Amino acid sequence: MTIEIVIKIAALGIVISLLNQILKHAGRDDQAFFVTLAGIIVVLTWLLPYFVELFSSMQQLFGV
Repeated sequence: MTIEIVIKIAALGIVISLLNQILKHAGRDDQAFFVTLAGIIVVLTWLLPYFVELFSSMQQLFGV
């Protein structure tokens, strides 16, 4: 895992947090929830190749 993905996740987390606070103060709690959910989905799609690589290396390690 490179440091680039960690920086991307941190930057997205900061942006999502700011948007969430702005939307909550504006009284749009439902939109704040969906923005947070979209951020989680984006991060999980970024991490999916790393999870696949982890599980394949675990299979090779244990010979499954």
